[in-house]
Amino acid sequence: MVLPESFYSREDVVAIAQQLLGKVLVSRIGGVITAGIITETEAYAGVTDRASHAYGGRHTARTGVMYASGGVAYVYLCYGIHHLFNVVTNVAGIPHAVLIRAIEPVEGISHMLLRRGRAVLAPAVTAGPGALTVALGITTSHTSLSLQGPEITIEDRQWKIDEQNIIAGTRVGVAYAQHDALLPYRFSIRGNKFVSKGKGLK
Repeated sequence: MVLPESFYSREDVVAIAQQLLGKVLVSRIGGVITAGIITETEAYAGVTDRASHAYGGRHTARTGVMYASGGVAYVYLCYGIHHLFNVVTNVAGIPHAVLIRAIEPVEGISHMLLRRGRAVLAPAVTAGPGALTVALGITTSHTSLSLQGPEITIEDRQWKIDEQNIIAGTRVGVAYAQHDALLPYRFSIRGNKFVSKGKGLK
């Protein structure tokens, strides 16, 4: 089942980031279907979160989509190289988002390997926000797309993650965010190999 817009329009971005673990991110791009279980996420709490692109009400051509109603994609270019895929949450005007940091491939694996230039499936293929977008064929051209599809959807395939198996930690690459860099807004599935090696702050 494709997650409904009501899943994304709720106000607790931290809860949504946790609940996205175990859901399946699916792309249907260029006639190719690829999919993976979401294994790692990061929550970004909008105008009050110094790590967010929308901190302080910042509103640019790039970040404008963050102010849309929850349930659309926000894809931006990091370091001019990596296309990073985020899920916009909350209601229109409140720019919350969840970064998808890693997935475990479950469908279209041969296509993922081809896109990543790899011969054998290993965590490095999709464990990292820049790697997973390449594997899924997602680029900045897909920003603002509805997650109701057809190009990109997130599905509930009834894989439940027990709360005790969710690891919380600090986000990656946000040291500039001062005290907000220490917020435990990064979540991953305990023991899953397909989790990025990025290190948050202690």
